[in-house]
Amino acid sequence: MSVPRVNKWIIAGTVILPTFIEVMDTSVVNVSLPHIQGSLNAGVDESTWVLTSYLVSNAIIIPITGWLASVFGRKRYLLFSIFLFTFASILCGAAPSLEILILARILQGIGGGGLQPLSQAILLETFPPKEHGVAMAIFGMGVVLAPTIGPVLGGWITDNFSWRWVFYINLPAGILAILLTIFFIYDPSYLKNKAKNYIDYIGLSLIVVGLGALQVVLDKGEREDWFNSDFILTLSIISAISLTLFVLWELKSKNPVVNLKVFKDRTFTLGNIIMFLGFLSFFGGIVLLPLYLQQLMGYTALWAGLVLGPGGISTLLIMPIAGALMKRGVQPKYLLFLGLIIASYALYLMSDFNLSANFLSIAYPRIIQGFGLGLFFVPLSAATYLNIPKEQMGNATGIFNLLRNLGGSFGTAIGTTLLSQRSQVHQNFLVEHITPFNPLLKAKAYLLNKLLEGKEALLPQGKALALLYKQVLAQAQMLAFNDCFLVFSCLTAILIPLIFFMQSSGKEFKPVVLE
Repeated sequence: MSVPRVNKWIIAGTVILPTFIEVMDTSVVNVSLPHIQGSLNAGVDESTWVLTSYLVSNAIIIPITGWLASVFGRKRYLLFSIFLFTFASILCGAAPSLEILILARILQGIGGGGLQPLSQAILLETFPPKEHGVAMAIFGMGVVLAPTIGPVLGGWITDNFSWRWVFYINLPAGILAILLTIFFIYDPSYLKNKAKNYIDYIGLSLIVVGLGALQVVLDKGEREDWFNSDFILTLSIISAISLTLFVLWELKSKNPVVNLKVFKDRTFTLGNIIMFLGFLSFFGGIVLLPLYLQQLMGYTALWAGLVLGPGGISTLLIMPIAGALMKRGVQPKYLLFLGLIIASYALYLMSDFNLSANFLSIAYPRIIQGFGLGLFFVPLSAATYLNIPKEQMGNATGIFNLLRNLGGSFGTAIGTTLLSQRSQVHQNFLVEHITPFNPLLKAKAYLLNKLLEGKEALLPQGKALALLYKQVLAQAQMLAFNDCFLVFSCLTAILIPLIFFMQSSGKEFKPVVLE
């Protein structure tokens, strides 16, 4: 029986809707944590498991999505994922305790994990090869814009309604996505009757343990002081051993849960390296920017979100243009080259921020970064799958999305750790000048007292010094932010040479042989 023909734009809308909601849920809860903490009478460390539990279960499911789709059927697995994600969202909103909320978040991550790879695989199969740029532009609008919109939407809903509505808003989108999937999504002929009786229990167990432990390490490492914590050290060892054994086992397995032989294709391998490190830099910068705005510049969560917003708009504008250019024959690697240069330049501009920067001077580099991100994600996604056969598309998209997500987690961990360490370094350097024998310091303290004269009693010298020291700490942290942005700028720039080793789409198509 042939697969019914459905308009490609209807299919695109069907798969992007749940994907957008799922990706947004990785960041929409962040700003609601203080409210959740107070409502459920939880501590700070306990409440962060609301985020960690989702990320862990999500990371475990993403790489095995292709295998699950081949075993249960892609349409059935897609429907199950949307249903579980929607049902778990209702449980999250109605959770009477922190324990129930964390359990519901685990279920939500399991349901949402398969949506990104599945939607990307369906788009790449629905659109012809010459329109893969257009397909990835559509996909990119979901996975790139959602994390930017998430904190702003989450903050607005929490302030005006309740943190529970952050989860309840998934219900109408989930119901609509289920109905659209039932009517418009069909399994391709090559996936039918391919269910395997053999289940790779060893490989499945190793990847669950390895990725689960790794995600906890990345999410909790900075708070626990990394390897000075026995908890983090133990999980790191478990993750390293499990993932090493997983790779060795899967390469020898006849029915692997994740087919790692796709890395035999050079273009796919380079594409994943560029995605991992590029998204590491992008997400690291996105995490640091709100911290800079709220901790040093005094912005509210809403205004910090508004600074990020214009960058999302520029990404939204450039992605369809990138897709159209590729459809007209422009090589993806040339657009990717331009995207990396722009993204690196934007991060370099951020490394020049200071404590006197105004809204526009901060938003401008973010807008530039948005253009670079659009020219990075769309051509890279299209070029990476150039030689991947349709039968392995689900497996390949699972790997690609896993590395993208891990890149974001590594970027967050590296950014926050580097910020903490560089703040200490700059603080130690600056306080060397805070001595009673420094004439400049004496003059500043005297001026501070004169400015406050008549408003309150003359400040004791110790209090004046304390106020000056507070300024020193702010300057030290500002210099640390500058260092972090510069590191991410350089990391983005060094990826540029890798582009020229990727195969061009104009060359003869040679699908990778996985046997």
